[in-house]
Amino acid sequence: MPNNANAFAGGLGEFFAQGIEAADLPALFPLLRARATLDAFITLFRGGEDEVLVRLMVLREIGTRADAPCWTSQELQAHFAYLDPVKLDTVLKRLRENDLLVWDAEQRIYQLSAAGRIALSALATLLNFAGESDAELGYITAQVAAGQAVGKVSAETLQHLLGRLNELQNEFDQAILAGSEFRLRRAQAKLASVWHWVEKGTEIIRAITGGGDLDTATYRIAQSIGQAQSRMLRMTGVFQRAVNSLERQRVHMGQSGLSSSDIVAWLRNQSQERLIAAASGAVFAYPQPMFVTPNEMLDTAEYELIEREREKAAHSTLPPSSDAPETERIETERLLVLERFLANLNSVEIKASLGDVVVGGDYPQAAYRMSLLALLNDSDSGILTGPVAELATAPFKLKLSSGTHKIGRDGVEEISMGILERIQSQPPSRP
Repeated sequence: MPNNANAFAGGLGEFFAQGIEAADLPALFPLLRARATLDAFITLFRGGEDEVLVRLMVLREIGTRADAPCWTSQELQAHFAYLDPVKLDTVLKRLRENDLLVWDAEQRIYQLSAAGRIALSALATLLNFAGESDAELGYITAQVAAGQAVGKVSAETLQHLLGRLNELQNEFDQAILAGSEFRLRRAQAKLASVWHWVEKGTEIIRAITGGGDLDTATYRIAQSIGQAQSRMLRMTGVFQRAVNSLERQRVHMGQSGLSSSDIVAWLRNQSQERLIAAASGAVFAYPQPMFVTPNEMLDTAEYELIEREREKAAHSTLPPSSDAPETERIETERLLVLERFLANLNSVEIKASLGDVVVGGDYPQAAYRMSLLALLNDSDSGILTGPVAELATAPFKLKLSSGTHKIGRDGVEEISMGILERIQSQPPSRP
């Protein structure tokens, strides 16, 4: 190992400034010390992508036979019959020459080397997390848990975990500062995907810090991780308050039942070609030139700079007063729609489709009835009085499913598929 390390360091000397001894660098020394294990990964991942994949596949297949870890040449040829024999011999030779496979000349058998087994174990853990929504946090947490279980907690792995938690925290903070509802929704979904690993990490860090066998530097990193995890666990309430604040600021489009968020969501789902067609003739993306002579330009400038200001000073009277628009009629109409809606609900004996309950009259009335269904079984609205409280305590439950149902009447083309089912009261239990 010393000779290999010196040769490795000598080759690296060209990368460093004059007078710098590569082997004396603290950042490089751990890599030199683990040269044998690193050679295994260099062998596995050197070359083209296709070569690397075949090499990994062969080595993983050899390592999966735990009950009989030794392989004869005939067994390898039979097991890998789907590979070209010449290509298979080339792969086996490369693995053997780089100490990933050990060849016993007396018994004429192959078996994995220690470095090969380490490489396969690390690769198995990595593949286990591939495809998850936040594989990075899960993989790092698993490495910390493994170190804690065997009593070898790595400060470097803890640093990676702390760095990832800080990245997520910064991403969540930026989403809140941006004030975008869609960005907040994405951040909420991201938090939900990493929640499991944050909880697992909290348990692991509690066990690590409670052991009392860490050095000062590692203990401080573990404390910082615990603080970052605590901030992460509080983000659910922060997100909910931010979303509630946006809900209060949402603009509703008259009595249509639509809001500004619905419009933005619809625009986001349209293709670029359709948006271009909709905006054609409605907006101008270029300035409209006006060709005038210097005399006209001078007259216009004189008016804008002098005459317009004089007119403002001369006309300083207030505009005529006007009455505020009456809203009592709108509220009365909504109350009548709600009362008729309650009467229709009470006529449902067992269950009814969502279209039969909601559609009727015109589209604004259908949208209003659809929005009223959100009050069913609402405990906050149930404490009120009047028709709203009666709707909130109505014995019904709404079951929605994917897909839409064709309507084609009363201003409604399609509606979400759903069933409104009456909740049957339970008979009192016998004493």
